[in-house]
Amino acid sequence: MEIRRVSFDHPDAVRLNKEVQAEYGRRYQSDGDATPLDPSMFEPPNGLYVIAYDEEGLPVATGGWRARDEADQENYSDGDAEIKRMYVVEALRGRGLARRILAHLEADARAAGRTRMVLETGDAQPEAIALYASSGYELCVKFGHYRHSENSRCFAKPLTS
Repeated sequence: MEIRRVSFDHPDAVRLNKEVQAEYGRRYQSDGDATPLDPSMFEPPNGLYVIAYDEEGLPVATGGWRARDEADQENYSDGDAEIKRMYVVEALRGRGLARRILAHLEADARAAGRTRMVLETGDAQPEAIALYASSGYELCVKFGHYRHSENSRCFAKPLTS
């Protein structure tokens, strides 16, 4: 597997984003994640978007981070890096791809000077919650677009030692 930086509007990113949005729709009986996102949010040094490609060059996993600060309101803190669009194609789940993407994003955000990684997921995604909990993330004050949602679960992990 090779992890490559791509733009959020890269054709492979758009395709995988449609897949993850459809999954959110099924799990939450909704139109997917309505958080406003723009490709510029994932441009270094204020973010990163990556895709993991398998040995045949097929896109199989994705994820990104974007810089967030207290000035963004919505309960963020200065130095936050927010994970967005973590996704692994269904056929390859359970093989550690999400954990590899997560570690890659954490290392990049740390190198960019971010001090805390945050993410929001929902109670209909127990696999995601288990991944984050086993990776050192702890529940935190709700933030972001879904901070008032009953189904929302927000997690944080310090990026500094």
